[in-house]
Amino acid sequence: MATTRIMPLHTGKGRSVGTAISDILDYVKNPQKTDGGRLITSVGCDSRIADAEFLFSKGQYLSITGRTQENAVIAYHVRQSFRPGEVTPEEANRIGVEFAQRFLKGNNAFIVCTHIDRHHVHNHIIWNSTTLACDRKFRNFWGSTKAVRNLSDTICVEHQLSIVENPKRHGKSYNKWLGDQAKPGHRELLRAAIAGALEKKPADLDALLKLLQEDGCEVTRRGKAISLRAPGWKSPARLDSLKEGYTEDDLIAIISGKKEHAPRKKAVVAPAQKTNLLIDIQAKLDAGKGAGYERWAKVYNLKQMAQTMNYLREHGLLDYTELKEKTDAATVRFIALSAQIKAAETRMAEIAVLKTHIINYAKTREVFDGYKASKYSKKYLAEHEPDILLHRAAKKTFNDMGIQKLPTVKSLQEEYAKLLAEKKAAYADYRRSRDEMRELLTHRANVDKILGTEEREAEKQKEHEQR
Repeated sequence: MATTRIMPLHTGKGRSVGTAISDILDYVKNPQKTDGGRLITSVGCDSRIADAEFLFSKGQYLSITGRTQENAVIAYHVRQSFRPGEVTPEEANRIGVEFAQRFLKGNNAFIVCTHIDRHHVHNHIIWNSTTLACDRKFRNFWGSTKAVRNLSDTICVEHQLSIVENPKRHGKSYNKWLGDQAKPGHRELLRAAIAGALEKKPADLDALLKLLQEDGCEVTRRGKAISLRAPGWKSPARLDSLKEGYTEDDLIAIISGKKEHAPRKKAVVAPAQKTNLLIDIQAKLDAGKGAGYERWAKVYNLKQMAQTMNYLREHGLLDYTELKEKTDAATVRFIALSAQIKAAETRMAEIAVLKTHIINYAKTREVFDGYKASKYSKKYLAEHEPDILLHRAAKKTFNDMGIQKLPTVKSLQEEYAKLLAEKKAAYADYRRSRDEMRELLTHRANVDKILGTEEREAEKQKEHEQR
């Protein structure tokens, strides 16, 4: 499965916010591409009137926060593509919904539209930039592309689908693109300024701070805390936030000669050596690889086999039965934790939707009562259509969920907070069990390859089918 980066969507020139939202959703909901709308799933909104709900939430955001921004992001878009023939359109749609629920954590309404107009099934995932609570917005962040890809790959592995092992990057990171002209951070500039001032041998800390002020740094004191701000920077940084070697005590010790100044360097952590699956050399040769590749692959396989043997020896798993039992146990534990987290996320998403509809129901009740009092006047409907649609959507949701008595927003918030705490507590075990399972599965697959277990199992299966 391949995913693209998060793509912010703007109104563009000559379009209102409402028109822009409608244009975006009309494209992804195209009935000719979504099997007549069958492959559309919405969470936190009604796909039929999602444009009105998105627009209404933005009006609520403005009234709650009072914040406006020219050409603001109105929604976000992610595409997912699947290998031809590997998933059904229905499975692809469910995977898209799972991705959006786990990535957005129930904070934003979204729509997943699965397109089948090309040879490969692919999803278009659109989510409202405004949260369901209408009090803040989703903010794109540095490294979002990697986060999207990692989550998609994780879900893909959980569903036993293929992934792009080493996706090609289409550009350089910002710092690499800048090269030698990359701008240092604020704290890096402050450390350099302090190092320069220390070279002038100040008599005490006050003299050091005076030198920094002469260099253009702003110095402020609040009680015992000292903050510095380099020229051109907006917010000051506390002296103790510059880490070891730059605290007030460190600087006093350096000035008095009790300690030498050692400029802080970024720690370089060597990456852990990772064991990979053995290469099927014969299959690669059949696919057209040459003798050079064969020589490289043999050396590569020897290295992976050595790492596997070291791992088995270190963990006392030289007995194949024990290796199999531990791998199966790790897999069962991972599946159980994954199911626990998914159940919590599903309920959290339900709570978020329900809370939004309860709030919308209360806010639009008076308008809907007026609509009934007008005997469902078309003129009244035209004047208050967004509110009426929201009220009807809320009532439909309550009916679909079989809710007779509406829970309070406070009780839903308490349940949500409890589920969120349980989910966060389970995530640490989830990551550990996932890594352990992946490692054990890799080593077991390598052992099977070495022992020829896979071939023997295939032969047994073939013999059984021929009987």
